[in-house]
Amino acid sequence: MIREDRIQLNNRFIEVFKLLQERGEIILNDRSGKGMGDFAKKILGNRAYGHIVRAYLNTDDKRVIDYHQARAVCREYGVNESYLIDGEGTPFGFDLPKNRQKSTMTPVGGNILFTTVQAFAGSGEEAVGASPASADEENEYFAIPGMSGNGLVAFSIEGNSMEPVINDSDIIICREIQSLHEIKDNEIYAVKSNGSLWVKYVKRLFNNRGRITSLKLISANSLEFDPFEEEVNEYTRLYKVESRISSL
Repeated sequence: MIREDRIQLNNRFIEVFKLLQERGEIILNDRSGKGMGDFAKKILGNRAYGHIVRAYLNTDDKRVIDYHQARAVCREYGVNESYLIDGEGTPFGFDLPKNRQKSTMTPVGGNILFTTVQAFAGSGEEAVGASPASADEENEYFAIPGMSGNGLVAFSIEGNSMEPVINDSDIIICREIQSLHEIKDNEIYAVKSNGSLWVKYVKRLFNNRGRITSLKLISANSLEFDPFEEEVNEYTRLYKVESRISSL
């Protein structure tokens, strides 16, 4: 008998597969690297196993994807592992720090979460030690004209690596992006990884299979700060910098 957790895992896989098709990352009859055989090769190790993938996609079939294969889907296609494996978050989303307010309405005060660099860098999977009360003390919400929608976070910049584009003590407002594939090279992002947070120009780096494996992070103040590379993994979070607030 198939365990309930495996059935739920397979149901999430079916949803992710459909989303990948909608994004054009899987084209069933494609012969240029995006077909079912190509998917089977990446996930199951053999192009001839397309029929097994189709079995996973058929809810009437007793065969279901396993956790090892599901993690391969996350690695190869930039799927949020927390969603596919544990059912938490969204298929391609990156989680903002959790607010105690459970309502789906805009939080009182506005739609932009204001927090500290330290709290934001340590939020998500790494923020295990903070109590809900202390998290609320570090986070508050505000609003400004022209910045609407959800997924907005703001914090104050520390340091001069992005001068003169962004100065020390400026406040930047970022919006979470849904996938690594939404990154536009040479634009500014907040990159959160392994408990650290950088605000840099970003350039994608690919392996020979066309998968994003690292990001090149480039400072505006290039005379003092050299570019460096940061490897991406399932815990990497990216936020597009959309606005800044500077002191008079």
